[in-house]
Amino acid sequence: MRLSTRIGLAVGCTVPLLVLAGGWLLLHLVSGDLRKAEDQHLRKRAAALAPDARSLLRAAANDHPKAADTRQRQLFDAALDVGVRVVGPDVSVSGGPQPGPAAALPDRTSGFAVVHAGGRTWRALARPLHAGTASGTLWLFSPDTAQRVQIPLVRRRVVGAAILAAPLSGLLAWGLAAGTSAPLRRLTRRTAGLDPRTSGARLGQWRTGVVEVDELAATVRTVLARYDEQAARTAEALDTARSFSSAAAHELRTPLMSMGTNLDILTGHPDLPEPDRTEVLDDLQREHARLLGLLVMLRELGRGDLVEAEAFRAVDLPEVADAAVAEARRRAPDAAITLDAAPGLTVHGWEPGLRLLLDNLLANALAHGRDRTGRARVRVAVDRGGAGEVLITVDDQGPGVPTEARSRVFERFQRGRDSTGSGLGLTLVAQQAALHRGSVAVTDGPDGVGARFAVRLPVDGGEPPGMSDRRDWLIGTAGANRSQSFPKDPA
Repeated sequence: MRLSTRIGLAVGCTVPLLVLAGGWLLLHLVSGDLRKAEDQHLRKRAAALAPDARSLLRAAANDHPKAADTRQRQLFDAALDVGVRVVGPDVSVSGGPQPGPAAALPDRTSGFAVVHAGGRTWRALARPLHAGTASGTLWLFSPDTAQRVQIPLVRRRVVGAAILAAPLSGLLAWGLAAGTSAPLRRLTRRTAGLDPRTSGARLGQWRTGVVEVDELAATVRTVLARYDEQAARTAEALDTARSFSSAAAHELRTPLMSMGTNLDILTGHPDLPEPDRTEVLDDLQREHARLLGLLVMLRELGRGDLVEAEAFRAVDLPEVADAAVAEARRRAPDAAITLDAAPGLTVHGWEPGLRLLLDNLLANALAHGRDRTGRARVRVAVDRGGAGEVLITVDDQGPGVPTEARSRVFERFQRGRDSTGSGLGLTLVAQQAALHRGSVAVTDGPDGVGARFAVRLPVDGGEPPGMSDRRDWLIGTAGANRSQSFPKDPA
């Protein structure tokens, strides 16, 4: 059932009820007003007839029949449209419209009363009379003409108005509701053809002037936008899963094949000499470690691709750097690692991601930044960079990174000739820098010795990552657009 029809029926049922309720109240008010007017009329007649009634009582008490007849005629002539009855010890006369003699009068000698007789109702007024030694009661009667005629007439008109109001009010309400709901019908037609599964068409920004309809349209747009966002999230998650599977299958194939070969050697040569057996087992351990490290790195790349804006909060960067340096010292007790961090440097970021960035920069420096003696000397600094920036630098004493290779070191699976790593550590660094709206670059180290990896992060974190920022590092888009080079900073 349409909304306009519902409104028409509701109004068509409600208005007659309101008319009947108003008519019922009107009947009571009219009835009260008529009774007041009738009582006022009886009072006036009683005041005019009281002298003649007292004279009649006096004449009857003094036994003057002729005077009594004269007073009786005067009394009836002055009564006009009301019935009169004078009741006393020596006289009982009546005239005009009134209940029959058999009708019982109330046991009162003063005030108003209602008398029922012969199927009619009379309004009666009793007035006590005192004429010397004689006393009696003057009764005045008014027929129930108003109650019999006017009240039923008003009742019939109220019922007629209610019957007439039902269809008229229903039709009027239906017409008004149909006109008012026209913007809602237009919105229905606009949204009926929208199918977010097959079309990218969406509800445009248009206003009808009806607040409720505009709010409903805004809600529909919000729902569709959330559907698009969730669909994009699902598609991104599927792409990430597919790329993870592809990357894992590609990169895991080599260590798995190597491990399979070594296992075949051990299985096929149970009497293998101990030195050769030890070499094969060592190779198995190295491939196992490489395999495990690769899986960990791929997992971290996936986490970075799917991190939400809600995970970002204020992070004390010197504290994170101190924890990363302490862990690196524990893993490489022979390395000389120093930390120079200015206190109170806070950025808006994802703390696990920032820790991952520092861990991988330190792991890279420890793996590739050893000097000629074979000892690793690494210096980590956290300080203010440009306006609204924090600068993280990691310096080592290794051979450095050739200029022509600096744009490629952040790509996936880029490893040096002698590297046993996964080739994803610096990719994770570039991913986290981009995720925090920052940049990472590699230059020569201080005094031209070694390499310096510098990460610049905005203090406020920039705009939080959203669905408009496609993050697909696991698929392989890490490149020059994800990092940038800038002039070498002073030591």
